[in-house]
Amino acid sequence: MPLVSSLELIKKAKEKKVAIAAFNIHNLETIQAVIEGASEERAPVIIQTTPGTLKHAGIEYIGVIVKKAADMYNIPVALHVDHCPSFNTIVQCIKNNYTSVMIDGANLEYEENVKLVKRVTDMAHAVGIQVEGEIGRIGGVEDDMFVNSDEAALTIPSEAKKFVEDTGIDTLAIAIGTAHGMYKGEPKLDFDRLSAIEAIVDVPLVLHGASGVPDDSIKEAIKRGIAKINIATELKNPMAEAIAGTFAKNKEENDPRNYMGAAREAVKEVVKKKIRLCGSSGLADEF
Repeated sequence: MPLVSSLELIKKAKEKKVAIAAFNIHNLETIQAVIEGASEERAPVIIQTTPGTLKHAGIEYIGVIVKKAADMYNIPVALHVDHCPSFNTIVQCIKNNYTSVMIDGANLEYEENVKLVKRVTDMAHAVGIQVEGEIGRIGGVEDDMFVNSDEAALTIPSEAKKFVEDTGIDTLAIAIGTAHGMYKGEPKLDFDRLSAIEAIVDVPLVLHGASGVPDDSIKEAIKRGIAKINIATELKNPMAEAIAGTFAKNKEENDPRNYMGAAREAVKEVVKKKIRLCGSSGLADEF
């Protein structure tokens, strides 16, 4: 299928009270793992890249590869740039097949954040592209961006409502206690805060930092209105473990088709598990 809008997928998920799994990829093998896993689950899927991945692999390469991958499978696939602080980078993504973007101005003062996000929203909407914004800061590490626990701020419901109205964004990432990266202990999500935000905000809600969050908490977040779940670190870890395992078995291994092939299969199993957790298996057949 041709690449589709992330918003189209997320709205369907919200209607069905499930969530779309959005996976951060880094190379060909992770793209293959996500597409193949989603296809086997008959699930719509969002493939995401951070600015760091764009720098590593190239916007043009990613755009062409993901577009071709989507054409090869009969499931809805969206291509999204995650946590991008740069207007110019977002423009380049849109020129290279991206169907949604996240402009990240969460480190700015409120008025400057709104100004940046609205500029991106006005530009993107003019060419039919969906925009995700964030209010409140999610702790942890994303690429070279670090937010410590003292700086992380939970989303205030009234501010979330105003932010959506002021910017015109299509989806909203909120901070309710998750963090980027893996957790040292079990994260405690503020579900009452989530419900309060969902009650007054008119756009679908996104949960970042879902890697390592217990399954029961993910299910409860979806039940209370989260329609998109971001997963990154939980793909990195099995990939690294599979590569390390290959070399542990054979220290002389030098064929990337072997160690990267093992990594791809390990990532695919996680992709399928997360899609089932989100409740979106079989949802592709409704598009």
